[in-house]
Amino acid sequence: MSSRSDIRPRARALPTAAAVGALCLALGACGSGDDTIPEIGAEDVEAALQEGGEITVWAWEPTLERVAEEFEEAHPGVTVNVENVGTGDEQYTALQNALSAGSGLPDVAHIEYFALGQFTIAGHLVDLAPLGAADLEGTYTPGPWDTVQGEDGAVHALPMDSGPLALFYNQDVFDEHDVEIPTTWDEYVEAARELQEADPEVHIAADNGDAGSTTTGIWHSGGRPYQVSGEEVTIDFSDEGTTRYVQTWQQLIDEDLLLPVTSWSDEWYQALGDGSVATLVTGAWMGLNLESGVAEGAGSWRVAPPPAWEEGETSSAESGGSALAVPVGAEHQALAYAFIEYANAGDGVQARIDQGAFPATVADLESEDFLAIESDYFGGQRVNEVYAASAADVSQGWTYLPYQAHANSLFNDTVGQAYVSDTTLAEGLAAWQDASARYGEEQGFAVTSGG
Repeated sequence: MSSRSDIRPRARALPTAAAVGALCLALGACGSGDDTIPEIGAEDVEAALQEGGEITVWAWEPTLERVAEEFEEAHPGVTVNVENVGTGDEQYTALQNALSAGSGLPDVAHIEYFALGQFTIAGHLVDLAPLGAADLEGTYTPGPWDTVQGEDGAVHALPMDSGPLALFYNQDVFDEHDVEIPTTWDEYVEAARELQEADPEVHIAADNGDAGSTTTGIWHSGGRPYQVSGEEVTIDFSDEGTTRYVQTWQQLIDEDLLLPVTSWSDEWYQALGDGSVATLVTGAWMGLNLESGVAEGAGSWRVAPPPAWEEGETSSAESGGSALAVPVGAEHQALAYAFIEYANAGDGVQARIDQGAFPATVADLESEDFLAIESDYFGGQRVNEVYAASAADVSQGWTYLPYQAHANSLFNDTVGQAYVSDTTLAEGLAAWQDASARYGEEQGFAVTSGG
């Protein structure tokens, strides 16, 4: 097996190069390639394993290296080449270029959930349902499965992981200042004020404006600003759930309760380590990143369910997460699916869990062995119990734009201004809505703008 890896925090970095790929997606502008999809089924998958061969996997997820090794051991006639051609938007641009050229395609592509739309809308991903994916409904938690499943029952990819929300908090900081751990968003704002009053250097969170964090917050609050039906798109940031998120987060901005540093920067890691940032509300994958990036926080940090919008409410949302797909035109589609199913629904799941990955598979999330794991970093806490409960509570009905990658690239010049000027979040979201709608219309979508 040949491989190149790049350990990368699963942040929702704002895509720039990915926007190039989005230019070709609308209404199949670069060719849907539907007529190139061979008629293959589940029987071809087994035949491909028997015959053997070589496949190429484009992925930046380092845990896939061991999965590929074990897959090769289970199927001696198969070679899996895991190649890191770039993270996130870099890979999407490379993939779009290969699709447009009709050559140089990988057999398997790693794609984040929010970016799937830019490939599925143009028919650039093989429908995995006839290969066996249709039988996997119920294997995954609802959030990831809803994201990979098309309106017509197609399965565009298999979920690799998930990012159910959790509240990561520094117990020592809260204890030192005698502040209660918040269980609701109203309590969260109050805790932010109390921490600032006790020590002006301590902030409840760090936020300098991020598209992924904002959309996740809106999802969690019950907002559903995006509605997509084929080529028809509605964007409306004035709905009740979005308004609830905006009102709460605007308080934190107005009262300077947030540390204005960019996630994943050196300043951000330092703030997490020295206690000047007391919480993170983000995906379950953050636990592993804290362990590797904030070693000095071992024993101080804990995990709790995300703050509720209403007392006693247990809803959650997804933050991040990704899937494995087969591009249309890939040379070894049946063998590629065999690897994807092994990695994301078979023995490969445990190989990734053993390396610290958080799965999207229900059976693993309900496994006593998985739930009973005690984390030394989190003071012996059984953190998987918190993550698994959050995964089960993810609210349904969320949809990304089919050109979400490009929409996210518009965030800094719209919503991001609320963090650096007198622009309010509501005004910034209205500007983002307009800019996203204009882009969609330019790409041939029928866009309705609400509010």
